[in-house]
Amino acid sequence: MLRRATIDTISDRLYQRRDWIEPIAVFLVIRLIGMLALERFTQLRGGSLGSALSAWDGKWMLAIAEHGYGGVPLTQTDAQGMRDSDTPYAFFPGYPLLAGAVDKIPGFSPFGAALTVNVVLGSLAAVGVARIGALCCTQMQDRATRPRWMPARISGWFAEESDASEPKPPTGRADPRRAGLLLAVLFAAAPMGIVLSMAYTEALFCALAAWALVGVLEHRWLLAGVCALLSGLSRPTAGVLIAVVILAALLHRRDGWRAWTAIVLSPLGYLGYLAVVWHKTGEPLGWFRIQTEGWNTGVDYGKAAWEFVNYALVNSSEIAPVATAWIIVLTIGLALFSFVERVPWPVSVYGALVVVSIVASSGLMMSRPRLLLPAFVLLIPIAIGLAKRSMSTQVIASLVVITFSSWFGAHMLTVYPHAV
Repeated sequence: MLRRATIDTISDRLYQRRDWIEPIAVFLVIRLIGMLALERFTQLRGGSLGSALSAWDGKWMLAIAEHGYGGVPLTQTDAQGMRDSDTPYAFFPGYPLLAGAVDKIPGFSPFGAALTVNVVLGSLAAVGVARIGALCCTQMQDRATRPRWMPARISGWFAEESDASEPKPPTGRADPRRAGLLLAVLFAAAPMGIVLSMAYTEALFCALAAWALVGVLEHRWLLAGVCALLSGLSRPTAGVLIAVVILAALLHRRDGWRAWTAIVLSPLGYLGYLAVVWHKTGEPLGWFRIQTEGWNTGVDYGKAAWEFVNYALVNSSEIAPVATAWIIVLTIGLALFSFVERVPWPVSVYGALVVVSIVASSGLMMSRPRLLLPAFVLLIPIAIGLAKRSMSTQVIASLVVITFSSWFGAHMLTVYPHAV
């Protein structure tokens, strides 16, 4: 009996370690492939890998990490080519300050510190993404989520595919771990997944968003609240995550003081940074003014996105604008589909609100594939559908997605100007 209990304990520990090792391994391999593709593109086009990975906003991040907000070189300008003492405050402090802290370790440069931070953060994000996929898969299958009115032709793709060479989950159910791992693959190989390897904030925010949603799904309110708080220091999209965490905690307020603590903690990072910019500029809405004047970013209720999609799909002869337009359209479709598939509401609402916040704002449309990366949760139904297919189908689909992502990211960073 003791020996059996010991074996079970060891088995459980190995099972838990796999939940970390497999997503991290998948993430690192996919990102390495993307980096190798980018390296080849830069060689052929006479550039350098380092310049590509630190382009555009990456230069701002590295400058803030090295010099602080007050010491950013005057050569750094906004999208209009202008610059004043307030301009650096358009960038939230979480990522550059974290990279700056690592830079103080002997042997690190600002660039090396920034990329090292993102390797760690991206790996943590992949584990959280896989956990979300597994949790959602379990909940969705337990609730028999497919609406009866859905045509069999559509729902049939999500049914299991027979394959005599491998065991099938009982009653056609997907293996939650496999679904989670496939979601991690789709996340790492998103069209602009290359930014997870750049000096950008996506890896940090996606890691915090993933673990905040894990906290919500598992009712671990302190985890959710702390992650939401930190996300508010990383980028403005955090407003969406904060709202979801607060609403979920309110609906589960009977969980006690932990739920109430999450409600209090969640908005502190975001509001705190807006208060800092208020103090710097003397304006309550100072951050929004800097964004609007410097990067032409504001709420236009989707007008700019609508005009861009129409123009790109009808008139553009370039790959990048056409692909970007289709990514916007397909992401909107995935947001709607996540509700049809009854993805747990905190996850589907978060994903949909990320899409709304990006599509309903003006600014550089070519950056939308990057900005939509935090909506990775919208890929959950696809991951579950793939998990019900044969292993060969899963491998082929993964290879196709990874190949496209590697090419697309390298193309956007080296061929098309101002792509992120």
